[in-house]
Amino acid sequence: MIHPPQRYIVTSALPYANGPLHIGHLTGAYLSADIYVRMLRMLDNDVAFICGSDEHGAAITIRALKENSTPQAIIDKYHTLFESTFRKAGISFDIYHRTSSALHHETAQEFFRTLYQKEEFLEEESLQYFDKDAGKFLADRYIKGTCPKCSNPDAYGDQCERCGSSLSPLELINPVSTITGTKPELRKTKHWYLPLNKYETWLREWIEGGTVDGAEQHDPSDWKTHVIGQCKSWLDGGLQPRAMTRDLEWGVDVPQEIPGAAGKKLYVWMDAPIGYISATKQWASDQGKNWKDYWQSEDSQLVHFIGKDNIVFHCLIFPSILKAHGDYNLPVNVPANQFLNLEEKKISTSRNWAIWVDEFLTDNPDQTDALRYVLTKNMPEQKDAEFTWKGYQSDVNSDLVGNLANFVQRVMVLTHKYYDGQVPVFDEDEPIVGARGNDEASWHEVEMMDLFDRMWTVQDAICKYEFRNGLKAVLDIASAGNQILQFNEPWKAIKEEPEAVAVVINLCNQYVAALSVAMHPFMPAASARLRTLLALEPLTEQGAWVETMDALANGELLLTDEHQLHEAEHLFARIEDEWVNAQIRKLHDMSKEESTATSVSVKSEAPVKPAISYDDFAKLDIRTARIVEAEKVPKADKLLKLTLEVNGASRTVVSGIAEHYTPEELPGKNVIILANLEPRKIRGVQSEGMILMAESGDGKLHFVQAANDDSGMSIG
Repeated sequence: MIHPPQRYIVTSALPYANGPLHIGHLTGAYLSADIYVRMLRMLDNDVAFICGSDEHGAAITIRALKENSTPQAIIDKYHTLFESTFRKAGISFDIYHRTSSALHHETAQEFFRTLYQKEEFLEEESLQYFDKDAGKFLADRYIKGTCPKCSNPDAYGDQCERCGSSLSPLELINPVSTITGTKPELRKTKHWYLPLNKYETWLREWIEGGTVDGAEQHDPSDWKTHVIGQCKSWLDGGLQPRAMTRDLEWGVDVPQEIPGAAGKKLYVWMDAPIGYISATKQWASDQGKNWKDYWQSEDSQLVHFIGKDNIVFHCLIFPSILKAHGDYNLPVNVPANQFLNLEEKKISTSRNWAIWVDEFLTDNPDQTDALRYVLTKNMPEQKDAEFTWKGYQSDVNSDLVGNLANFVQRVMVLTHKYYDGQVPVFDEDEPIVGARGNDEASWHEVEMMDLFDRMWTVQDAICKYEFRNGLKAVLDIASAGNQILQFNEPWKAIKEEPEAVAVVINLCNQYVAALSVAMHPFMPAASARLRTLLALEPLTEQGAWVETMDALANGELLLTDEHQLHEAEHLFARIEDEWVNAQIRKLHDMSKEESTATSVSVKSEAPVKPAISYDDFAKLDIRTARIVEAEKVPKADKLLKLTLEVNGASRTVVSGIAEHYTPEELPGKNVIILANLEPRKIRGVQSEGMILMAESGDGKLHFVQAANDDSGMSIG
């Protein structure tokens, strides 16, 4: 084969263990990697497909605090959920590890120790925010304030989620602690910094030229333009030293023999990518292999699959850590995908505007490959893409049912009808007019050569990380087969030209057999079902593509003469309007259930609703209130039970704001409520009103507040 065997280490971004996975995650870093890895295995490569849960950092401790839980309980919960989700989605990791493991802690500490001993770090004192009430230094995610670049009032200390700018806590305007809601003070603390500015020259040579120390590492033309562009933007702006440690309670300890290490943890971006290495160590130990062959051997290639929000970390920071350590390979490609939007909106976990993968596949276990197909067809490879339920229906019904499954069904039905389910024997000297008008005795041979070319197109696209094109090439095989049937009309020619029909049906069976292989990287379960219908052995995956392509190149048949097929079955089922409409309703209902059902969210970009009369408005009793107490509603991630003081009286309101505010920061806040809303029970709690909220462009909810502090004041 033209594609010689190679050793690969392929990684997918470690999902952060503080919430479930949605379809944006799946199509961003996991589905593309799985397609690529399955093809590599089928090409007989030696591949280690690595992933695991990212289980450290401030966000996990924040969620634990919100849920009155512990960080360990949080990561155990989501690690188990991730394993289930990936299994249901058909993601074929060789190992799914976790960064809380002892092996990972040892590996991460070894990295830090080596860089420390090589004097790669700068040891500096700096000013860091300290919460006096909480008695601790604040990690970046424990600080919120106004973004200096876009004025978002709810930017975190490390990044503004509205404009995407990378920030430091000191850049925030009016910073507050998310733990106590108080203004933190600056205190001196010591940390170890990686001097990224020291590595600018070789990073630029590596990113833009594909070389390191004069040796060729990769071809920059193979990298996506937005990956190169984002890296160049950072390099052109000048890299700065970046802290590799934090004052945290949850994470990997800085090696304790290092002076000043007490109370210090590794920064998540020093910790998490090393999880790829520790996971490989565990996998290699389990398989009796040498992990260094994959990470340090010259004949091994490293490929990272990530979303575009992780480009800087995987293309600048982690490579700098590897280079500073020495002995490790740098990635030959980082084919980062962009973002997937949902029904013309950005996917938002805080607003529950998402399709949760585990939940969907639990409810619809027969649609795994349909979901994989639609997400691949709409994969955001070069720009943001869109998922809609109507589009899902159209893609499944038109492509999978109307084209691919229809072709398979027709061929198998005709084979059973005319040849008792056996692949027909044909006369090689029988002339026939084919789908492209080849009036030659070699028509079958010519069409088989064309099939080889089509399979090569699938292979070439996947190896170039062009998964949408690869999927289209698979569907083109089915389309070509349907054209052969339509052009030759064997159901009409069977009486007068039975010899010619045998040639056509034999050829179409070869196309179906090829499809059972070509489908596998994209839709492995459907591929397995098709091979069962064809009475073929299941694909062992390792080397299966090479075997198929060699057979086609040598003019061999994929299904031998008189091979007996099983009865035809439908590979895919149509998606009906009723089901789609139910999914759309569910999406909107979920988004409203715990974020707007108990508070009115005012969106500046939303269209104005139909006009109402003054008399209608006058029916609303809108009053100011003061929050006296706040607590979590049991078994409800998004709900808070608020005790309000209104006109000197107490009333309870349940509000879906738990992902925007902690209970500790709410007492004392003045809010505006709709006081005469009919009471209703929400999760067993009687709610007596509705809080008015405003929603910023990034999906964050803010209280609508009156300047007057008098609780109970009527507004109108």
